[in-house]
Amino acid sequence: MTATSLLRLRDLRCLGAGTLFNSVGMMGELVVLGWLALELTNSPFLVGAALGCRMLPLAFVGVPAGVLADRVARPRLLLITGAGQALTAGAMGTLTLLGVVTLGQLLLLTLVAGALRGVEHAARQSYAHDVVGAGALVDGLAILGLAMRGGWLVGSLGVGALIAHRGSGEAYLAVAVAYLLGGLALLPARALAPVAVGAPDSIWRGVTGFVTAVREDRTLLVLMLLTAGAEVLGFAHQALLPSLSRDVLHTGPEGLGAMSAARAVGGILGLAVSMRGLLGGGGAVFVGVLVAFGVSLVALGGAPYVVGFTGVMVVVLAANAAGALADLLAQSLLQLSVPHHLRGRAGGAWVVAIGFAPLGQLQIGALASLLGVSAALGVSGLALVALACATVFFYPRLRAL
Repeated sequence: MTATSLLRLRDLRCLGAGTLFNSVGMMGELVVLGWLALELTNSPFLVGAALGCRMLPLAFVGVPAGVLADRVARPRLLLITGAGQALTAGAMGTLTLLGVVTLGQLLLLTLVAGALRGVEHAARQSYAHDVVGAGALVDGLAILGLAMRGGWLVGSLGVGALIAHRGSGEAYLAVAVAYLLGGLALLPARALAPVAVGAPDSIWRGVTGFVTAVREDRTLLVLMLLTAGAEVLGFAHQALLPSLSRDVLHTGPEGLGAMSAARAVGGILGLAVSMRGLLGGGGAVFVGVLVAFGVSLVALGGAPYVVGFTGVMVVVLAANAAGALADLLAQSLLQLSVPHHLRGRAGGAWVVAIGFAPLGQLQIGALASLLGVSAALGVSGLALVALACATVFFYPRLRAL
């Protein structure tokens, strides 16, 4: 199916609209969380810790979330998780407007929202597979990826401007509205695949069965490890954007919003490439994209001192084009590596893998505190290149996927 014919599917349009609004909230939350944490602590390390709290629950809830997504109507899960994330963001906005917000409250509510996001990710990915089928999965995920990056663009620019002119409290309330709209967009959607009904202990059996499958299927394990590596060493660079904006480039919250917008534009360009059929040989391309991602982070480390703010924006755009392709290929390869009844768990595998992101955000924040922002970006980028090359050397079968 072509992208045009896929968009005729009502449920894909509902899922796309939900993804768009949810992504406005997700990127907006990322911008306001990083800025508020920096204002409260004045520490790049604690900014990394705060951003890590967004991802930390994923490593623990990913597999149960995947099992849940195999047994409960996926549109219903997306509605519930959207409303739940709206509540947590609304609570943060209220506390901030009242002037009583603390770092502890920020971390706690961010953890709760992260757990809800884990369920949402597993349900969204597997529902996309339900709607478009295996043959059109890459294009279907690319369409949703474009909706996501469009939401990121709106969320980053809008929330950056809101912080600058109205403060972090109102920015959090805007994030809450976006999350709620993202959930409500799924109301007209329907479950296209029968949902399995298990015994009371079926969730636990599903978790243990998934662990066994990962232990026995080396390809699934390698894909999870590479996805985790991309999160820990690649996507962790977002934790340094507040410090890069305020302390290196001296551009303030609007500069942070602009860099976050460049991330979204880069992702849109990367996914546009994928929709032109240029991603043959998924496993080999996955490794090549990870190498490009790492090299771009090394370039980002030196860009502020060589090409200034405009050059930084270009490098951020390039890095996130590679990151978007890596994300798309990871999701697609994981979904296509499991049978029909384990789609939710494949989504859960991806959630678990990206749940290792806090390790990267903590390490890159610590490196930035010790060595500076540029050195931290360079070390992370080189480590990602080394991981991709080592994986091909030790597991050459990956190139044949």
